[in-house]
Amino acid sequence: MTDPIADYLTRLRNAISAKHRVVEVPASNLKKEITKILFDKGYILNYMFVEDGPQGTIKIALKYDAANKTSAIKKLIRVSSPGLRKYTGYKDMPRVINGLGIAILSTSKGVMTDKEAADLKIGGEVLCYVY
Repeated sequence: MTDPIADYLTRLRNAISAKHRVVEVPASNLKKEITKILFDKGYILNYMFVEDGPQGTIKIALKYDAANKTSAIKKLIRVSSPGLRKYTGYKDMPRVINGLGIAILSTSKGVMTDKEAADLKIGGEVLCYVY
C-alpha cells in the first residue's frame, strides 16, 4: 500500500455510504492522531485502539443524525499524496467551506487542525479536508 492515509479515508467513506455503525482500520500513529481530531471535533461518535498483533487496529464508531440518518461527515478529501505533497504556511492556511469544515495538517508540532496551526503560527503538510 503506497498511501495509508488515503486508504484510511476511503474505508471511512465506504462505511459511511454503506451506513455501517463501526469501521475497523489498521492502526498507525498518524491515523491515531487523525482519529483523535475527528473525535474532538465531533465528526465521529467514539473510537478504540485495539492492540492485536504488531500493528493493531482502530475501531471507529461513526456518528449519524437520528432523524434522517445522515452522517456527521459529509466529505473526506485527501489533499497531499505521496506523489504530490501540498504544504502551506500559516498565512496561506486553507479555509474549508469558509471555516465550517476543518483541514488536518501534519506540522512540526504534531498533527492538528488548520485553526490550531494558525494560532501557533506554524505551517505544514495539508493531509485532508473534512466537512
